[in-house]
Amino acid sequence: MHSDSDGSGSPREAHLARHKRSALSRRALLVGCGATASQILLAGCGDVSRVNPLLLPPNPQPTPAGSTTPVSVTVTRTTVGAIPPSFAGLSYDKLSMNLPRFNARNTNLINLFRLLGSSLLRIGGYSVDFVQWAPNGLGQTTGEVAPSDIDALAAFLEAADWDCLYSVNLAKSTPAAAAAEVLYAARSLGRRLVGVELGNECNLYGTYRYFNDWNLQIFEQLWEEYRNAILQSAPNVAMTGPAAIGNIGSWTVPFAQQLGGQISLLTQHYYRASGRDPGSTAAKLISPDPTLIANLAQLKAAAAASGIPFRMSETNSYYAGGAIGVSDSYASSLWVIDYLFNVALGGGAGVNLTGGGDTGGYTPIADDNGAVQQARPEYYGALFFTLAGAGSLFDTSVSASGLNVTAYSVARADAAGISVVVVNKELSQNLKVTVDCGGPVSSASVISMEGASLEATSGVRIQSSTVATDGSFNPKAPYTLPVSGNAVSCYLQPLSSALISLV
Repeated sequence: MHSDSDGSGSPREAHLARHKRSALSRRALLVGCGATASQILLAGCGDVSRVNPLLLPPNPQPTPAGSTTPVSVTVTRTTVGAIPPSFAGLSYDKLSMNLPRFNARNTNLINLFRLLGSSLLRIGGYSVDFVQWAPNGLGQTTGEVAPSDIDALAAFLEAADWDCLYSVNLAKSTPAAAAAEVLYAARSLGRRLVGVELGNECNLYGTYRYFNDWNLQIFEQLWEEYRNAILQSAPNVAMTGPAAIGNIGSWTVPFAQQLGGQISLLTQHYYRASGRDPGSTAAKLISPDPTLIANLAQLKAAAAASGIPFRMSETNSYYAGGAIGVSDSYASSLWVIDYLFNVALGGGAGVNLTGGGDTGGYTPIADDNGAVQQARPEYYGALFFTLAGAGSLFDTSVSASGLNVTAYSVARADAAGISVVVVNKELSQNLKVTVDCGGPVSSASVISMEGASLEATSGVRIQSSTVATDGSFNPKAPYTLPVSGNAVSCYLQPLSSALISLV
């Protein structure tokens, strides 16, 4: 059990310090890969995005069969946003703590978490308001969380090098019980605890009939009562909220205005539509989402006014568990890349993709009672996004004659150059993409993500490699690309994504 923090010190400072250590350790890993040609390609290290193209032997990209459609991408090198550390995280239901899922022995799940880099796990979801603190509990008991459950979570986080946003029961508990649970969590999780969330989607408590009378004012009063009790026990624990679903203008924004000074992170949930709606198709999923863009604009304004960042702390494709055959298909690989970049461009501090279980639906990692079954297609898209790296986002435009093509560029904070990501969501058209890099380029390389079809629920590959259940990932060497002044060209097959590394 960790005891380096019972709410003392700054969780944010500790988190940033850990990120610096993690970045240094990953750079050391690259150095440790050696300098032979095969080692420089990092196939054994599994981080092909950090290859210096100047060190690569010639490996031209194959020309696709059939005709190609020209597409132009322009990078202006004007900063329009950022991808901060720990951006692409995961969210699991609190009932996960009753399963043998989060513990130091679950090495397969730990490895899959680590492959995404050091990030943030949110423990919450619908069940949080049905789970009671049991200080004398035996652990792994449905409906309660015991000290041993929190200790197991702490060991998992330490092994995975992830932090935690931890939720406690608001609807069916007491301030004293919440305070006792948070105190134990703060001591056990230590520096891994970066925030506490109260309840889940509290704007729906009236709909769920948890309370006879329910509105924002009553919620804020209850929230403050719980917060005050928690801070009496662990005075420096960071509080977050409101974890609402929808109702940004009528719930999240006024909450930020009223209580923004008492939280370190503004949290919001988002799903595109219901998984039970026949219209929740793969085609819709990979189409532009104006509702998301409008929501992000509201959240960005609220966060700026209150002086705190915002995060999509629970989110995925379609709610109600996802649309079977859609949320678990290759469409989700392509969707999640666009989604993550859109949240970053919209000012978000990060995203927690909902996961857990092995039913058809939206979990990035499928598991049976904690035992990993597979990395689902959505995991590949999240991994592809993280391979682009954290850093500043450059203004990037696409000229594609109306085709469903998107592009993004990242000036990597690890000084590894610029990453340009291009996503081709067309069903049948090969693309020849020419990138105006906005400045001189010495060399360039590319890796790609491809799937069998939009509806395929397996068979996704990144540079010809799958991610094994034990987290092993051995992509082939990146392709080297021709460079002409500021311009770089590559090919994209239909329904594929390219990650171009520029130096």
